[in-house]
Amino acid sequence: MIKAILAGAMLLGAPALAQDGPPPKISDKLPPANPIPYAPADVDAVMAPVNAALAGIAAHDASAIQAQLAADGGATVVIENADGTTKTEHLAWPQFLAGIKPGDDSYQERLSDPAIESDGHVALVWSPYVFYLNGKPHHCGTDHFDLVKQADGWKIVNITWSQRTTGCAAE
Repeated sequence: MIKAILAGAMLLGAPALAQDGPPPKISDKLPPANPIPYAPADVDAVMAPVNAALAGIAAHDASAIQAQLAADGGATVVIENADGTTKTEHLAWPQFLAGIKPGDDSYQERLSDPAIESDGHVALVWSPYVFYLNGKPHHCGTDHFDLVKQADGWKIVNITWSQRTTGCAAE
């Protein structure tokens, strides 16, 4: 089971520098809670902990990931099996971080067209992704990060993602 959870956790695997397409923007996929004019610095500030957490997973560095997380929160994955069944796993941050261990495997996740919404001190990032294990597509889905702005900047409160091995767009 830990291997399945770790594989799910690894979907977050690479720095955002590996993203294809245009830079993050206001979502046209989500209904706006409040239309707020975003400045590039706002988008960059919201994406900074997401990018740093992805870089930490790619580097197999649990402490780098933990630095981006709010104290109370967790990770949830919904694994969609090829036969149509699903399995939902929720991990508190200590469980999630325990699955991040040194290793030789290479992880890379490509976010495509991330959508960002925020209202004051609350933000979310929603993005389709393809996860690569050792340079080959392994699975895909959608990532959803909930963030809150704290005294020391934006922190990730929750990460939720879908994960499937069928229907993944080749990049």
